[in-house]
Amino acid sequence: MIRVVIADDHGLVRAGLEQLLANAEDMEVAGMAASGRDAVRLAEEQQPDVVLMDLSMPDLDGIGATRELRRRAPDTQVVVLTSFSDRDRILDALDAGATGYLLKDAEPDELLRGIRAAARGESPLAPKAAQALITSRRRPSPQQQLTDREQEILALIAQGQPNKVIAQQLDIAEKTVKNHVSRIFQVLDVTDRTQAALWAQRHGLTGDSRG
Repeated sequence: MIRVVIADDHGLVRAGLEQLLANAEDMEVAGMAASGRDAVRLAEEQQPDVVLMDLSMPDLDGIGATRELRRRAPDTQVVVLTSFSDRDRILDALDAGATGYLLKDAEPDELLRGIRAAARGESPLAPKAAQALITSRRRPSPQQQLTDREQEILALIAQGQPNKVIAQQLDIAEKTVKNHVSRIFQVLDVTDRTQAALWAQRHGLTGDSRG
């Protein structure tokens, strides 16, 4: 019997998944969680075979919960079940330790096959997710698209420096810095300095190691 924990902040989704799994002869619901922290706690207590993990949850999001769950319940497989099929979320989930990545528009049989595959130690990927990963390999990464100067400016943004200070440190015009910042935002697909700084920290571009 495959024991499954359902982690999703929407009650209707949890109820629907619970009903689907109850109708599968080889599965049982070991618990349900409405937040990331509850999912980690339940997985640690119940040691299920699989956790179906939503990404957008309060308290602790699905990425953070997956990372924590893999540490506390290493024998439990995490299958992300979400509406998002963009490359960054997929990569973040897999990097955090998710075994599979399925979408909420999947057919019931596809979802059940994915759970069974994860329980066997395989890595179920929704076709859209797989396509996103294949496409990403054909494109240069955002970091590869940034020039050395742009990476330098991004590192200073991550350190909390305003444009005026960046211009002084790099001995360039403040207008030039603004132009670089605009392109950095475009390449990273972010809308403000906080998001850019978080991206830089996540990818090790903070400049902290420079002597």
